[in-house]
Amino acid sequence: MPRIAVEQNSRISLRIRPEDKGVLLRAAALHDTDLTDFVVRHALRAAKTAIREADHIQLSERDSLFVMDLLENPPAPNAKLIAAAKRLPRRV
Repeated sequence: MPRIAVEQNSRISLRIRPEDKGVLLRAAALHDTDLTDFVVRHALRAAKTAIREADHIQLSERDSLFVMDLLENPPAPNAKLIAAAKRLPRRV
């Protein structure tokens, strides 16, 4: 999993080619906003989509049926599971 860099301020720096910056500036002007607002709004939308896609698991019909069968008919615990359960702290 990638590390998340946390800084103490709210600034980020980007290196960008002049022609790319020109495209962004034009798009921001067409949306009647400044460059920062335009970039942040669209970057956040893309970031939320990426997170949602990473958090979502898509199963095939076969795999879905397999998972449902395991939930309805769980296998008996093996020796490793029993040993791990015994190591758990007891509730008071």
